[in-house]
Amino acid sequence: MRVAVTGAKGQLGTALLEALAGHDVLGLDLPECDIEQAGQIQNFLCDFRPEIVIHAAAYTDVDGCARDPERALRVNALGTQNVALAAQACGAVLLYVSTNEVFPGDREEPYLEYDVPRPINPYGYSKWVGERYVEQLCSRFYIVRVSWLFGGERSFVARILRLSEQQPELAVVSDEFGTPTYARDLAGAIVRLLQSGRYGVYHLVNEGFCSRFEYAREVLRLVGKGDYPLRPILQREYRRDSTPPPRAVLRNFAAATALGIRLRPWQDALAAYLRGE
Repeated sequence: MRVAVTGAKGQLGTALLEALAGHDVLGLDLPECDIEQAGQIQNFLCDFRPEIVIHAAAYTDVDGCARDPERALRVNALGTQNVALAAQACGAVLLYVSTNEVFPGDREEPYLEYDVPRPINPYGYSKWVGERYVEQLCSRFYIVRVSWLFGGERSFVARILRLSEQQPELAVVSDEFGTPTYARDLAGAIVRLLQSGRYGVYHLVNEGFCSRFEYAREVLRLVGKGDYPLRPILQREYRRDSTPPPRAVLRNFAAATALGIRLRPWQDALAAYLRGE
């Protein structure tokens, strides 16, 4: 495959470049390529002529998006429009990486690919607008929603490990639920999905779900710090600029059922990551 990857320096982008070893790959990221600049992304893609564009670049600072919703739209919505138009112009398939935060998180059961998005914060809204651009502008596309990605230095896992070294106790939210997903597992699943040629909307996440508190407790247990003091708190006690969906749990139904693409349980993936695998 001849593949261009935006956001190539991020935790998913890095994992994608690794998973695509042996293919002809162009990694694109700041400062050389800014997806907000339509001409730049058009030139890079037209020169490279990829068969597939994986659009993983995004403004993922959820609280930053709440403070500056226009920036969120410039990057995640209009930036995606730029990538979609460029991909369509050079005849490439587009795979757009979206988020669980397109859903409001107001129900008990996990969200399927066919459920109607209804974002409740600027980050989720900007990513949903990106989805709409992909659907409207591209003739062949995948939309892949992911959740609570880990595998790099800017993840919840890395933050918990760092803070546990700096503070005698941590307070962690116990009423926000999601699906921790390992970037390497996700990258491998994306490559398999691309090889299928079965376009559409997919949820690619590790199996299972947990609260932030349960997630932090498992991280610390796996590194031998099971006795570290964690204190559960409610979302309303944790001050932040954004309002995350309380229960935006995704279920991988479409890829698992139609293609047999399943990701291992999140606990197994987390253990592998912490072992350096």
